[in-house]
Amino acid sequence: MPNASPDCHVETVHGPVRGRRVATGSGSTVAAFLGIPYAAPPVGALAFDAPVPPTPWTAVRDATEYGPAAPQVGYPEPIASILENVVAPGDEYLNVNVWTPDPAADSLPVLVWIHGGAFTRGANRIAIYAGDTFARDGLVFVGVNYRLGAPGFASLDGAPENRGLLDQIAALEWVRDNIAAFGGDPSQVTVMGESAGAMSVASLLSSPRSVGLFDRAIMESGNGISAATVDDARRVTARTSEILGVEPTAQAWASIDADRLLRAQTDTALELSVNPDPTVWGESVVAAGLGVMSFMPVVDGDVLPDIPISSIAAGGGRGVRLLAGWNADEFHFFLAPSGVVAAVDTAAARAVLDRMGASPDRFDDLVAAGATAGDALCAELTRHGFADPTRAIADARPDDQTFVYEFGRHSPVMGIRAGHAVEIPYVFDHVDDAHSLVGPDPDHGLAERMHAAWTSFAMTGDPGWTPYRPGDKPHLLV
Repeated sequence: MPNASPDCHVETVHGPVRGRRVATGSGSTVAAFLGIPYAAPPVGALAFDAPVPPTPWTAVRDATEYGPAAPQVGYPEPIASILENVVAPGDEYLNVNVWTPDPAADSLPVLVWIHGGAFTRGANRIAIYAGDTFARDGLVFVGVNYRLGAPGFASLDGAPENRGLLDQIAALEWVRDNIAAFGGDPSQVTVMGESAGAMSVASLLSSPRSVGLFDRAIMESGNGISAATVDDARRVTARTSEILGVEPTAQAWASIDADRLLRAQTDTALELSVNPDPTVWGESVVAAGLGVMSFMPVVDGDVLPDIPISSIAAGGGRGVRLLAGWNADEFHFFLAPSGVVAAVDTAAARAVLDRMGASPDRFDDLVAAGATAGDALCAELTRHGFADPTRAIADARPDDQTFVYEFGRHSPVMGIRAGHAVEIPYVFDHVDDAHSLVGPDPDHGLAERMHAAWTSFAMTGDPGWTPYRPGDKPHLLV
């Protein structure tokens, strides 16, 4: 088995890489190998094709700095002031970051991170996603980039569906083939994601293409319903093509420069958010997109044979232990900073629920019990988009294979409470790198407990509480 030299050289199947030692703040160091390509740059003829291996190299490749991120635009305000996003152009963005306690170690458990961002934003190089804390505690950590937005998920003539998912599978195959060189055990792999990353994990659980690539999974604030039919995905493609002024084919789209495609993708998403009419966009896009996603995984009968919850109920991912949960106030993150929570009235809130296909009955009960229309709307959207679908996944799986949680620690920032993404820095034990998200005085004890639970699950398949049985309440993390 190839191992690292003292100056952090590792031999991968594609060529040698040089990393660097990084202090963890606890008196120890770990090794970081950053920006390693796991697939060829998806440009030119490969822009809308399945991922292929990178061109091998013989000279030692520097892996001491982060690589590029997938093409994307930054978050709009006020979200941009809360949640970090990195726009880092470059062709070699199908890359991984590896953090390891010691490249010369043997058979350490592996944790693979798939970032969120509504399938249009995010990167493995965001500060709170650094894997140094997991490596400090005995795991080999791998952070993955994948194609986002139209390049990753638009349904096009002449292109395979679900290229973003195929990228994730290629990254997991890279882990299988290379992680032993970094001290990891390819037979002990946990795949973890948040938001779109967690929805990706649900897709991977249900995909025959990923069988055998991981034996544990973690879903933070995801669901098993966010997938579109091919016909509905083609409606989104058709509208984007109209904006671009080209035919909805891979060949035509490959001739469009990245900035122009990003502008058209953004315009499409804005139109959908302003007018989420199922007769225009298709019922699956409106329902599965939760009002914020226009490009997402597609039920193609191959990579994704069915909606993930249906595949999981039919046995997809059986034998893979799962840790899954949601945040108590998910939609406060989306609606409180802009003032919607404070301003929305009962009629407008009921209209939003109707567009999302959510029953207003519980909303009415919450308002009758004294909740404001905004708080009741957020509660029902959280239940509809995250809590109930996560319970459905747990209910569909065999006993003793799933652990369910609810995160409830409030952030004081802009009224987001225990909103979407607030749990991430607690999981990574990076709360001091995330004051814009968790506030100036985060609970370090909670961070230590949550990080320990996630680490334990990746090492043993047990986070430290009782496995879920249908009807159980989630384990509370507050």
